[in-house]
Amino acid sequence: MKIALLNAGGDCPGLNAVIRGVVLKGDRIYEHEFVGVRDGFRGLVDDLIVPLPRQKVRGLSRVGGTILGTSRVSPFVHGGQDTTRVREILDQHEIDALIAIGGEGTLTVARMFHDDGIHVVGVPKTIDNDLSATDRTFGFDTAVSIATESIDRLRTTGEAHGRCMVVEVMGRHVGWIALHAGIASGAHAILIPEVPVTREQVCSWVQQAKDRGRAPTVVVAEGFTFAGDDQVESDRVDGFGRPLLGGIGEQVTRMVEERTGIEARNTTLGHLQRGGVPSSYDRVLATRFGTAAIDAVSNSLWGTMVALHGIDIVNVNLSDATSHLKCVPRDQWDEAAILFG
Repeated sequence: MKIALLNAGGDCPGLNAVIRGVVLKGDRIYEHEFVGVRDGFRGLVDDLIVPLPRQKVRGLSRVGGTILGTSRVSPFVHGGQDTTRVREILDQHEIDALIAIGGEGTLTVARMFHDDGIHVVGVPKTIDNDLSATDRTFGFDTAVSIATESIDRLRTTGEAHGRCMVVEVMGRHVGWIALHAGIASGAHAILIPEVPVTREQVCSWVQQAKDRGRAPTVVVAEGFTFAGDDQVESDRVDGFGRPLLGGIGEQVTRMVEERTGIEARNTTLGHLQRGGVPSSYDRVLATRFGTAAIDAVSNSLWGTMVALHGIDIVNVNLSDATSHLKCVPRDQWDEAAILFG
């Protein structure tokens, strides 16, 4: 069987480990042939198909980024859900199946491919950890570790100057990174999209920490909005039509200074959370996802995604994986909020 590998959307620590897991097991156990699709779905439109032999994936589990490149480009060049061009490329290269590694946008496209009869299996990839039907996505652990270390460093400079340090982290419309990194670093307030809080409450937490002689630390997810405010609509969108978020950290910083008089500084971690080498946990999880994905292809489990349930890797329908976002449960934030202020 000739199988194409593709990753699309944002890059993520662990992508190369998935590619390595797929190719090594697929070559050794099943004797499949592999090709890579360069630059995400753009490669399925512009015919950017390259050989992917076993030799090219050796030693990749510790390497960040992706050897295939990626992009946020939709493959539907004619609008709607027209897969004509994609089918042409797959047929031209005699590709029997596609393994799509990606987050919500990528796997939604993979589901559309499956609905149109293309043989596809999905692998969940996102630092946001927002995909339903899987307990964890690879990349999340690395992002939380980077955010935690960054917040730890910012707290020391905040304490030196007696400043409030506001740290904006990624996560799109969920607060998993903010919650985990905030708890790990001992933040005095954690602001996530799932739990809108008032400006007054945030200032109260900051003032309480300051009154105890601490330098307040506020961790805010990029998709957070204050209670009573409308969701901020960005005039910029990515290739999948989703709004580009960011900027709430600066809003929180200005608000704290204006309302409390406490000097405040904002740091937006941004793409630091996606760069660099993956953590050991993400290397292992990504490798397990890769080997399970080639099993799914070999068993013709089309339209499924590999997923982590507890400690086991299972197969779930792509429709279940993309039907809704996996949000932070209120009780988990409530547990953390006991420690705020």
